[in-house]
Amino acid sequence: MQASLIPDPFAPTVPPEASASPQPAPDDAGLLESYSNAVIGTVRRAGPAVVHIAVEKDKGHGGAGSGFLISPDGLLVTNSHVVHGATKLHVQTSDGRLTRADLVGDDPDTDLAVARIDLPGLPHVGFADSSEVRVGQIAVAIGNPFGFDNTVTAGIVSALGRTFPSSTGRLIDNVLQTDAALNPGNSGGPLLDTRGRVIGVNTAIIAAAQGICFAIGSKTAEFIASWLIKEGHIRRAHIGVAGQDASIHERVARFHQLRQRSGVLVHTVEPGSAAAEAGVQPNDLLIWLDSEELRSVHELHRLLVLREPNRKSRLTVLRKHELVHLWITPREQK
Repeated sequence: MQASLIPDPFAPTVPPEASASPQPAPDDAGLLESYSNAVIGTVRRAGPAVVHIAVEKDKGHGGAGSGFLISPDGLLVTNSHVVHGATKLHVQTSDGRLTRADLVGDDPDTDLAVARIDLPGLPHVGFADSSEVRVGQIAVAIGNPFGFDNTVTAGIVSALGRTFPSSTGRLIDNVLQTDAALNPGNSGGPLLDTRGRVIGVNTAIIAAAQGICFAIGSKTAEFIASWLIKEGHIRRAHIGVAGQDASIHERVARFHQLRQRSGVLVHTVEPGSAAAEAGVQPNDLLIWLDSEELRSVHELHRLLVLREPNRKSRLTVLRKHELVHLWITPREQK
């Protein structure tokens, strides 16, 4: 008689994954090749749209910077500090064509400007949504540092939500920090993701540091550029705070029956400003201006550009998880 096969209850069990063939360790060379290909792809897609800008100013002064084309009809974005006060602008495209440029408008408060060139067959790049950028993602910078055209550096996004002073003293909000190397001449060039989309406009470095560079977020850049193209300048109301996007705790949002899950966290309040007179404090979370939700710094900027100055408004803030209603009168930016 054939004996039946009965499993031994004391036999060691072998997990299914242990019986499978061992998985090879990650191939360092392969990972580096993937990183290299990502950067190469970014440069191939976006590099042709990056331009070199030479600036002439009064009394023989001049300078240079970078920019990038955002439309096939020659509109380009750069920094205000690159072109502000220029008497003449000369632009060289990545394929070597040299032409004059006309300034469409500039906004020193956000250090952004738009110019236009008139050439056929111009490549261009699009904007990504900088609110979706994450710390640690690859960032590629293209520009013309010290006159070395079409220079590429790569690194990561080091931090989000930084503030940085513009030439007017106003703080630029929601600035990206990156360790992609920037040098004089990179100003106005694009900071790109691996799909070749603009996530920021390179604007500044800290000279005494290494790997601490800053770019204006693409959401701000796209919004300001669209108004400069439309109006030639930015007419905005001003409340006098600097801050960053911040989330609202789920329990707090449910308690106050808020639809939104984010607001603007106040870092600083300018003395004597509309916000100071209204009683806004550091660490307040701005959530409403009248009936409009303030889900981000971008939303606040949008409303202040569209809002008539000197109109009294109700500003609602979360202060230590309590709703506080303040009356504020935004002033026209001089």
